[in-house]
Amino acid sequence: MSAPIFSTMGCRLNAYETEAMKELAEQAGLQNAVVVNTCAVTAEAVRKARQDIRKLRKAHPDARLIVTGCAAQTEPETFNTMPEVDVVIGNTEKMQGATWQGMAADFIGETEAVQVDDIMSVTETAGHLIDGFGTRSRAYVQVQNGCDHRCTFCIIPYGRGNSRSVPAGVVVDQIKRLVDKGFNEVVLTGVDLTSWGADLPATPKLGDLVMRILRLVPDLPRLRISSIDSIEVDENLMQAIATEPRLMPHLHLSLQHGDDMILKRMKRRHLRDDAIRFAQEARALRPDMTFGADIIAGFPTETEAMFENSMKLVEECDLTWLHVFPYSARPGTPAARMPAVNGAAIKTRAARLRAAGERQVQRHLDAQVGQTHDVLMENPHMGRTAQFTEVSFAAPQVEGEVVRAEITGISGTQLTA
Repeated sequence: MSAPIFSTMGCRLNAYETEAMKELAEQAGLQNAVVVNTCAVTAEAVRKARQDIRKLRKAHPDARLIVTGCAAQTEPETFNTMPEVDVVIGNTEKMQGATWQGMAADFIGETEAVQVDDIMSVTETAGHLIDGFGTRSRAYVQVQNGCDHRCTFCIIPYGRGNSRSVPAGVVVDQIKRLVDKGFNEVVLTGVDLTSWGADLPATPKLGDLVMRILRLVPDLPRLRISSIDSIEVDENLMQAIATEPRLMPHLHLSLQHGDDMILKRMKRRHLRDDAIRFAQEARALRPDMTFGADIIAGFPTETEAMFENSMKLVEECDLTWLHVFPYSARPGTPAARMPAVNGAAIKTRAARLRAAGERQVQRHLDAQVGQTHDVLMENPHMGRTAQFTEVSFAAPQVEGEVVRAEITGISGTQLTA
């Protein structure tokens, strides 16, 4: 018998939840199992999940194969009908100790093959206390799950359910424990982070949580926020950006497009001018601020002129770290029924956006040479600046420490120090 093997696909939150599942499976005494934590963000992600499941079954013919995650939640029958799969469990069930205890106790018997409840009926999210997921230098804390918005291209609300928040007190307690363990940076994660607090008493905002963490955990050197929806940013978050040096000057923006008509067809809540205005305001408050962004190329009905608006947005918002997604139709979403863009055009546009992103990265790197940065070491020879730029060191440094470094040059997409 052997300890379970875990395979994770998709987002940082999925990776976080895999760490929680490992602990739950270990506590339950689960043995000789393979667990696949799937992603449903695109049809390609589901296809890859099926491919990985077949490979894992071949590599572990005698293990019990358990499939979970967003794809298992949104289309359980897809996986239940695969001969390689023994059990399918939903996103709520995977985070419950009773699920794993049941599978460990009934491992030889007849565990129910599909355990997927209605995710929309879930009203709370637990603060899963994964003390130290990530590297020894940076820890990730899940503060929110689910999404109340219904963007026309996105299946994720049906995989994650409606938005629900971890109470601030639980978050602060966890971060205190992480700081006591020696972590110098904490990253707040969630599916729709800027909706944090809407379901809590007195409906606090993300900025309230950020200010509370920084006030109540004075020994935390660095706090980082993962992807945000800029239209939902509140006054306290802008205040933190302006006044709190421990809040890292790097924000990843869920922009998706640069054309107003496409943004409306996506059912986004912002227009291009909103994105530009936010970027300008944030940078006026914090001149060293850098932005990452998600942008989709080839959304249905996108013309060349509409695409050009996305290209222009890269410079108008001065985006540095681009995540470019070539649009792929997701069955079950409204966008999948809209007139599609030619596949070759999607590919070309995605490549052009990526090239624009590479030029922006180069500009950012060039501007750092000769500057001094505080770098959080992820391993003895590589760390990241406050703006999340990788820095390589010839001489080994102490992993997990923040070191003051003079930037001497550029090597590929890394700075050298």
